[in-house]
Amino acid sequence: MPIYVYWGEDDFAMEKAIAILRDRVLDPAWASFNYTTLSPDQADAAIAGLNQVMTPPFGAGSRLVWLVNTTICQHCPDNVLSELARTLPVIPEDAFLLLTSRNKPDERLKSTKLLKQFAAEFREFSLIPPWKTELLVQSVQTTAQTVGVKLTPKAIEILAEAVGNDTRLLYNELEKIQLYAGDSNKPQDIDVVTQLVKNTNQNSLQLAAAMKSGDTAKALAILANLINACEPSLRIVATLIGQFRTWLWVKLIVESGERNPQAIAQAAEVSNPKRIYFLQQEVKSLSLQQLIDCLPLLLELEVNLKQGAAEMLILQTKIIEICQLCQRR
Repeated sequence: MPIYVYWGEDDFAMEKAIAILRDRVLDPAWASFNYTTLSPDQADAAIAGLNQVMTPPFGAGSRLVWLVNTTICQHCPDNVLSELARTLPVIPEDAFLLLTSRNKPDERLKSTKLLKQFAAEFREFSLIPPWKTELLVQSVQTTAQTVGVKLTPKAIEILAEAVGNDTRLLYNELEKIQLYAGDSNKPQDIDVVTQLVKNTNQNSLQLAAAMKSGDTAKALAILANLINACEPSLRIVATLIGQFRTWLWVKLIVESGERNPQAIAQAAEVSNPKRIYFLQQEVKSLSLQQLIDCLPLLLELEVNLKQGAAEMLILQTKIIEICQLCQRR
């Protein structure tokens, strides 16, 4: 069925998928007649979209109706649900319905079940958690192949560390490297990446490492760079919570007597058991109690930010508290 449901926080990856769909189904000469976007602030946008998608396309190509940021999969009024049930099974083959949302569909809703039943593609565009370094490296490797850029393994790691889970930035940096490489088939090494990728020598994982080491000055400097680079504060905190939680689990399991890296990795939800050795070294200087005491401070920071506390002030305050906590030996 010509129905597509996209959701998730990776806006750039979703935009690329939408562009591919748009280019595939629309004839450029007739796009102005056959391409309709409906935002949620328009009255009865869902009903209007379902009516539009039943209209035959003009001229060549197909029709594409896009319900932007729709809430159908989070809250669906009865009249919209009835229209969905009536329309979805009979959408013409030359008409395409696209629904997008940042929020995950509620699997309990009848509207979500209907869409899953009839959709040709029901796809999530999620951001890789910044602390899942193996997945970030894999993403860089895959995207580099897509763009047509050859990188050495070390260059891939450096680029993954530099861009984090920012898909848009990853594509921009790879295109920059591609221009630099020109017609060369030689894999680009770490020297090229560090020379061209200037903007993220600091990231949230480095902030976590500075806090763990109790280096207050370095932690505050990294925080300032992150905020100046417009990194969302809640994303910074999510990375910190994830990293400190991983450290806590590793420390707890090791101190319980477990020595098998595979068992530790499984319990700590670390995908690569080879990383366990390095995680053990990272938490060697901290006690289990210090790591336990860090998490409530981070969770309190998250709550304060969500309640509208002054962003920079509360971030600095909690980072200083955690640095002081980690300084105690």
